Amino acid sequence: MCPASLGGGTGRGFIIPIGGGEDRVKEMQIHRKFVEISGGKDAYIVVIPTASMLSDTGDDYTRIFTSLGAGKVDVLPITHRSDCESPEYFEMLDRATGIFITGGNQLRLSAILGGTLLVTKIRRRNAAGVPVAGTSAGASIMSEHMVAGGQGNESPAEGVVTLAPGIGLTNAVIIDQHFTQRNRLGRLLTASSFNPFLIGLGIDEDTAAFIGPDDVLEVVGTGTVTVVDAGQLTHSSMWDAQPGEALSLIGLRLDVLGEGCRYDLKARIGYPPPEHLANPSLAQTGT
Repeated sequence: MCPASLGGGTGRGFIIPIGGGEDRVKEMQIHRKFVEISGGKDAYIVVIPTASMLSDTGDDYTRIFTSLGAGKVDVLPITHRSDCESPEYFEMLDRATGIFITGGNQLRLSAILGGTLLVTKIRRRNAAGVPVAGTSAGASIMSEHMVAGGQGNESPAEGVVTLAPGIGLTNAVIIDQHFTQRNRLGRLLTASSFNPFLIGLGIDEDTAAFIGPDDVLEVVGTGTVTVVDAGQLTHSSMWDAQPGEALSLIGLRLDVLGEGCRYDLKARIGYPPPEHLANPSLAQTGT
């Protein structure tokens, strides 16, 4: 599944994976920025709480986005695949200026949403310029290849990660969340070893990667985004490793990006915040 094609002259909307555990009470920095790029007081945000088994998840995000000035917030109570064929939900997505996918269980999310017309609608809306954010499970499912589960492990090893199809908003990255808090470096390294084309993004709690239409991401929040680039990998033992066996991965590049750092996914280059650059214009152009 590849990202929906862009219309003539139309820039793709932001893709915003969030590492879960975001601040929902105090500064709400990540949610505030999402509301701003969704239109502020004119924003119409549609929340999809399918991954969660908690009945108040949709109401919680309605409160958050409304308190931050969003003009209107609606929840799509999707619990079965048949719900993904609702003309009413399609019409709501057509009017949405921002789409938010909550956390929970990413396999539940994939099993209910995967391959449906509703997912096609989300991809087309993002291609038309509408920002899509997702937290925790909602972050993992954004990419074409999704980290579906696995073990917390500092070292890469055969069998420590399970992959499944995502909804394909981007095919350039693979995303893991609650990253530092749940010791997930090993499983992201393992996931990256399967296909060195993909850039691995390990996103901490209360942290987001705002991936712009130019494929340059900016880190927002109190944690870090760990970037794993296997593009220059010269050796991987993945192909003949036994279950549980530690992997050899030679030629990996790893960047750890804090608040305000940027990363160009096309050039595979990271940049510090503008105030730390000798030439601040580099942070704006990504060159």
